[in-house]
Amino acid sequence: MSKRIVVIGAGFAGMWSALGSARLLDEVGRTDVEIVLVAPEPELHVRPRLYEKNPGGMRAPLQEIFQAVGVRFIQGLVERIDVVSQKVELVGLGGDTSRRKLGYDRLVLAAGSRLFRPQIPGLEQHSFNVDQVADAAALDAHLASLARRPESVARNTVVIAGAGFTGIETAAEMPARLREVFGKDAAVNVIMVERNSDVGPDLGPGPRPVITEALTELGVTWKLGSGVAAVDANGVTLENGQRIETDTVIWTAGARASALTSQIPAQRDNFGRLHVDRNLKVKGIDTVYATGDVAYASTDEEGNHAAMSCQHAMKLGRIAGHNVAADLLGATPIPYSQPKYVTCLDLGSWGAVYTEGWDRQVKLVGAEAKALKTQINTEWIYPPSADRAEALAWADPHYVVVA
Repeated sequence: MSKRIVVIGAGFAGMWSALGSARLLDEVGRTDVEIVLVAPEPELHVRPRLYEKNPGGMRAPLQEIFQAVGVRFIQGLVERIDVVSQKVELVGLGGDTSRRKLGYDRLVLAAGSRLFRPQIPGLEQHSFNVDQVADAAALDAHLASLARRPESVARNTVVIAGAGFTGIETAAEMPARLREVFGKDAAVNVIMVERNSDVGPDLGPGPRPVITEALTELGVTWKLGSGVAAVDANGVTLENGQRIETDTVIWTAGARASALTSQIPAQRDNFGRLHVDRNLKVKGIDTVYATGDVAYASTDEEGNHAAMSCQHAMKLGRIAGHNVAADLLGATPIPYSQPKYVTCLDLGSWGAVYTEGWDRQVKLVGAEAKALKTQINTEWIYPPSADRAEALAWADPHYVVVA
């Protein structure tokens, strides 16, 4: 009797989970396990690049890869997970909008994360973000439309709410993007607003001098110690009462795991991520694995946990895919471990900063780090070709990127 693995999500973790399962099944010559991936579209949205211009082009097709390795793709949106009956309920997209239930023997939840939007007056109506392709495309169109507005300080001012990783990368891109719209000699004003007392509060003190130097040279400024209290059509009001007139507010402050995690009766962290064991099985649920941004997973024995990043999602996906198939086959799982941690922060035309370790020791800066960031963004994080052998080789849980 055949078995079925259902993967929810086609992001970095979901894609690699499906390929990781296919690899192990191919390796042992088993054809009696079906792999089904459910997602709104058969494409990988390259979210780490959505702060760049032309975000509509940040998509990588997956259908041919899935067909090459024997993964069945269903275009749909999962609305309900029933861990007791081992079924997911989904609504079809595209040509088939019917509702259906899909049974599984093992489930891999790889539904990713979404930008967290708190209940700030006017935030939903009057701000932009770079969380999803459609969101970033809306910002792109808005920036282009500013050229048709009368010149004013507000038109030429962009406020970035949040000075974390995404906020810094977005802010660093903005001066050049605005001058493409207004002209190379235009006076532009890019301001980051951060409730914490430092730029890059989660990045620590290691790379901060490089970041502040780069932002200063790019002309980006920041206001610290007070978050956004309200947003309206003409600007933002800060919690300290200060007012900034602007036509463009970009919200970048924080992410939360997919709401589907709330349907799994298991422990979650403050970001909604499911607690998993070292094999990425949800603790207390024998038939469900969680991976990528929905997994609260230990990376090492030092107390560190995976971040919501493609760096961790790619490895998490490969391991989850291998282990969920191994679970059905009675094969040996591979405990998830990712002790090496790096960051490469894009700093626009100034360059970038590359660090190693959870304490973020700076190793490369400027043009040298920018070259590495470009390679990461344009090569390393993209899916393999539709060649079956290559796709399965890249899905090896021990796969290591070689420059």
